[in-house]
Amino acid sequence: MVEHIHSDGEEPAVTLDAFLSQSNATAVRLEPDEDARALIPHLDRLALIEVAFPKFRDGRGYSSARILREAGYVGELRAQGDVLVDQIAYMKRCGFDTFAPEKELNSADVEAALARWPEHYQGAADGAVPIWKLRHG
Repeated sequence: MVEHIHSDGEEPAVTLDAFLSQSNATAVRLEPDEDARALIPHLDRLALIEVAFPKFRDGRGYSSARILREAGYVGELRAQGDVLVDQIAYMKRCGFDTFAPEKELNSADVEAALARWPEHYQGAADGAVPIWKLRHG
């Protein structure tokens, strides 16, 4: 299930630079030009990593999500910004589990987008077994 969030009452995410220079933050925000690998030594103490999507055509956040999930991050991974309904399924496959779009998305459209293709041809951070492996073992 995709959770649409509103950040009222939660700890604000700090910038990557601020996070790396302090010891008590548990939420960090990655901008598109920042390297997600800088967070790998700290994944065990992070509750939230928010990945910025300032423009729908900037896909670097997908790579950040996959890097973080493959490195073992199990906390909340949030896509924030110019998130469109037709991107949600791909973002989820890369490892995002919550979304904070600038413009509200219709929940029925989001659920339809996630259910449209239940099988996949390639592996991803979501751990879904590719259809070829289901067919051929």
